[in-house]
Parts: sequence; C-alpha cells; structure tokens
Amino acid sequence: MKESQIIYGVRPVVEALRSGKEIEKVLIQSSLQGNLLQEVKEEISKRKTVVQYVPIEKLNRMTKNNHQGVVAIMSLIEYFDFEEVVMQTIEKGSTPFLIMLDRVTDVRNLGAIARSAECAGVDAIIVPQYSSAQINEDAIKTSSGALLRLPICKVANLKTTINTAKQLGVSVFCATEKGSELYTQVSMKESLMIVMGSEDTGVSPDIIKICDNRIKIPIKANIESLNVSVAAGILMYEVVRQRDLINQ
Repeated sequence: MKESQIIYGVRPVVEALRSGKEIEKVLIQSSLQGNLLQEVKEEISKRKTVVQYVPIEKLNRMTKNNHQGVVAIMSLIEYFDFEEVVMQTIEKGSTPFLIMLDRVTDVRNLGAIARSAECAGVDAIIVPQYSSAQINEDAIKTSSGALLRLPICKVANLKTTINTAKQLGVSVFCATEKGSELYTQVSMKESLMIVMGSEDTGVSPDIIKICDNRIKIPIKANIESLNVSVAAGILMYEVVRQRDLINQ
C-alpha cells in the first residue's frame, strides 16, 4: 500500500473524517484507550465508516512514524449515491442496468466483474459497506481501470437498496443455483439489477427472498457453481444480447 493512501495519528484521522474525505476503513490499535480514541469513534459513527481493531504490529508495519494507534486507509475511488445514479440514468433516456455484489470479497473477482461490467454497458456496481472486497490497486489493475471509470455505490444495507431499486421501477434478479428459471428464459430488456453472491455461499437467503426473479446458469458437471466473475459475465452479456435484439 502506498504511503499516500494512508493517514495516521489521531488528529489527522479525525480531521480527515470531518472533512468528508473518502475513507475505505479506519484501523485502530486493539489495546488503545483514552479520550482521543473516543473522539475518533464519534467521528467514525457519524460517517458510518468501517472500523477494524488490529494489533499494534500491523500499524507499525504500515507507517514510518508515530501512528498513535490510529490509521485511516483512503479510498482510491469516489463513491456514488445509488438513487442519484439510477435517476440520472433514467433522465438520460437509458434503461438502468445494475450489478449488486453480495459479500464478494476477492479483489480479483471484483476487478474482473468491473471489467466485464464496463464492457457490457452496466450503469453502476453496488457493494455493501461491510463484507466486500477492498477497492485497492490489485482490484483496479484486474479491472483494467474500469473501477476508476464505472460508478461504484457503497451502501449500508443491501436489502434497503433493493427495496429502493424496486420503488424506482428496477426489477431485481438474483443468480442462484436454487433458481427456478434459466437465465435465458427470462426477459432482461427492462430496467434491472442482477445480484451476484459470495464466492463460497452465494447470495444470502434473506436477499434471495426479496428478489423479483431467481435465475440460474445450467451446470453440466459435478462442480456446484461457476466462479462469480465468470457467472456475472455470462449474465451481463445475456442482457446485452436481449437488448441488442430490440435495436435490430
């Protein structure tokens, strides 16, 4: 991680939080106590920033000077507001095409999905504030820079965002082996958001429950599922295929 990507020391981190800088997460020494720590925690709670408690050795490795037990990792990208992205897409006369990632934690999978998403004309990728791959240099490199160009929306609650999408007229599909329909048998021509799940357990059951459609990709071997970035690419290009038919 580059030195320019981190801020350390209690006062600099507090000021960074207050100034509204894009901060990926704050690392706090697990044994840290005192009034200054309380001030940091108050600013973190106001911004709902991700916080992680770590051993002092980790912070020592990250910094060259006195970190006072607090290090903030700056985001490499600017995050967008979900509702604004959808409304702006509609106002432009386009049909919203969105991808939501539920607990996709591998940075290379995130990067690969973003690369395919940009190629397929996706309007935005939605990721949760917690339990998501960090958008770091590896993710950006794997995406061939797509993560720097494609709107990324970081949201506090995926279920709330799904409900907001529905209110805006966006149908929500989830990819799951429990799906009742093949992905080629459903219409993807209207406004939609596709939810892709984590590498090991797929889409969360509580999210599957509130999606409008549950679609699956046929598997012809004993392997249970495809890599999430491969599956995402297949589904995104089915959307492209169906929408291109409209314009022919």
